[in-house]
Amino acid sequence: MFRRVTQGAVNVIQGDLPLNAESVEQVAALLAECAAGGPPYTVVDLEKVPLIDSAGLELLLDYGDEFQQRGGALKLAAPSNLCREILMVTTGVGERLEVFGDSLAAVGSFVQ
Repeated sequence: MFRRVTQGAVNVIQGDLPLNAESVEQVAALLAECAAGGPPYTVVDLEKVPLIDSAGLELLLDYGDEFQQRGGALKLAAPSNLCREILMVTTGVGERLEVFGDSLAAVGSFVQ
């Protein structure tokens, strides 16, 4: 299950399921909630997410672009080794989304 928590002005999406075709609608609904307010400053915490498939990658890239157009950003935190490899080999992800070692660093990056 995925959920949204806030840390100050930053939304953090956390989950413990694969980010795939089965869960993408739930995550999309949470990201849409983040986009409903002012500039969407959002971190997707991947620490407990075991896998990301093409549907999950597409969702992250689409919302990353949308958030940037609205004056915010979507950042990723704490991917597992497998998720990190998937992100690294997927063309465009590294240029469009920042990846941090942990959620605290990702949230803190919005202050700088």
